[in-house]
Amino acid sequence: MSRTRRTAIAGTALLAAALTACSGGSDGASDGKGKDESKPKAPMAVSVNLTGDQVKAGQPVTVTVAEGKLAAVKVTDAKGAELPGKIADDGKTWTSERNAPPGAEYKVEAQNTDNQSATTQFKTGPADKVNKVAINISKGSTVGVAMPVSLVFDNPVTNKAEVEKQLKVTTSDNTEGSWGWMKDHDGKDRVDWRPKDYWKSGTDVKVDMKLNGVDSGKGGGLFARDYNTEFKIGKDRRVQVSLDTKKLTVTENGQAQKAIPISAGTPGGKKASWSGKMVIMTKEGTIRMDSQTVGLDNAYDKMVDYSMRLTWSGMYAHAAPWNAANFGRTNSSSGCVGMSDADAKEFFGQSQVGDLFEVVGEGSKGQPPIGNGYGEWNLSFDEWKAKSALSAAPQNG
Repeated sequence: MSRTRRTAIAGTALLAAALTACSGGSDGASDGKGKDESKPKAPMAVSVNLTGDQVKAGQPVTVTVAEGKLAAVKVTDAKGAELPGKIADDGKTWTSERNAPPGAEYKVEAQNTDNQSATTQFKTGPADKVNKVAINISKGSTVGVAMPVSLVFDNPVTNKAEVEKQLKVTTSDNTEGSWGWMKDHDGKDRVDWRPKDYWKSGTDVKVDMKLNGVDSGKGGGLFARDYNTEFKIGKDRRVQVSLDTKKLTVTENGQAQKAIPISAGTPGGKKASWSGKMVIMTKEGTIRMDSQTVGLDNAYDKMVDYSMRLTWSGMYAHAAPWNAANFGRTNSSSGCVGMSDADAKEFFGQSQVGDLFEVVGEGSKGQPPIGNGYGEWNLSFDEWKAKSALSAAPQNG
């Protein structure tokens, strides 16, 4: 625990003038009954739990008054930003709602109910280790109805509940949803927020992550900044691939669109496609696909057009003109959903990042782990809520 130093700085000292009173005695001597007993008011004294120039960050600030009651406390950093807090019911202490972050300088100004004031200051030292967050949706984006908010952390997060408390999703239509924790495909800690049902088109979404000064827990370090993003939900576009009919169909705002003949993964082994509900994660366009990077030896190494990622492990929807003879007939790819150049170009142009992409039918290798892409839609909402570190209760945004 930090040592506590008491800081006493008086406001305007109230000095009482000595008053004299005449005695009624014949000898003129005072009997002391008319003597003024008032004394100067003692300076206001406060103690702050954080003192010095190398205070350990990641803990709340507590201001305690020695005598009387606090009327107001203001804790501001070098840029003038205030650390919010509350005075206790008994008026004796003020505690910040957020932790003091690393590498910050704070001024503490306190006032009591007698209009006296006291000030002090402290500085927090640098964090031994800093944790950072990668956010999947950039500010100002428009995404599809299946896109979750996904946060991946550089370092482990063992204080999951404390971190989750600082994350808030606000929507224009009070969308119901919940955070849920998992391991990302690369093994890092990750927390996603998905709605109970798919987003409604036109919804505006804001995400505030007040993480500055929050401790990740053992091995994770402190966060040294806040994060935020905001985005909009675009058109309601959903894709379904049938491994049985070898066709890709699209509905837009509930209306069926063109059906596209495709060839998906070869059944019965590593080259089979994943099935279940996925999401178009990114539109990557023309990329190099090398089978050795996904554990398929020397099956292929080529440049592929109109590529859209579905899983971190390498399942895509893309143009596959070399497989034209099998479109609509046979699933013979190395796991991806391939189609003609013309169909892929049109499909790529109309699709949004965040569109639902569901694969159904026989011959898949099962559903991918939820961290291998955005697989949370394969869980019921009750199953998803159970992954929150706080509770299974719904969280309205």
